[in-house]
Amino acid sequence: MKREMTIAAIAVYGLLSLSLNAQDAGKANDMQDCPMHSQHTSTDHATMLEHGDHVMGFSHETTTHHFRLLPEGGAVEASANDATDQAGVRTIRTHLEHIANAFRQGDFTAPMSVHDQLPPGVTTMKLLQAKIQFKFEEIPTGARVLMTSEDPVAVAAIQDFLRYQIREHQTGDNETVPSH
Repeated sequence: MKREMTIAAIAVYGLLSLSLNAQDAGKANDMQDCPMHSQHTSTDHATMLEHGDHVMGFSHETTTHHFRLLPEGGAVEASANDATDQAGVRTIRTHLEHIANAFRQGDFTAPMSVHDQLPPGVTTMKLLQAKIQFKFEEIPTGARVLMTSEDPVAVAAIQDFLRYQIREHQTGDNETVPSH
């Protein structure tokens, strides 16, 4: 039974990835042909940042986000730009602790609210949530949510989710998984 569920999850993930990749490729081509492409992109990004500020409870202008890919999954990090901003650090930690707890329960409402769509990887992460560890960790000026798994399908879903975040938030973080 366990093997059949794993095979089914791999199949679902594969189909979702193909569908999302095809949709993304079509959008990219459509947008490149659009003479107002830069306006769409900046408006969409500005809207996403505004939604993010509302959902997170802190401003993207006073914080720095990173999305880290790791061989066993990855991490979402946020830190206050000003190390003396203790209120900001507390707000970041409270938010990311909430996110870790929500993700553990299969609740991905926050990223869906920020992006106005279901980010890639989320459906598979929900299906395999029992195989993923969501760990909240404090860092010097903020916090992170470490998302790891031993299941290769879950790891791929986490990394797809993080790559999407890197592109959407335009963080410039590395989209390549480092080797051990």
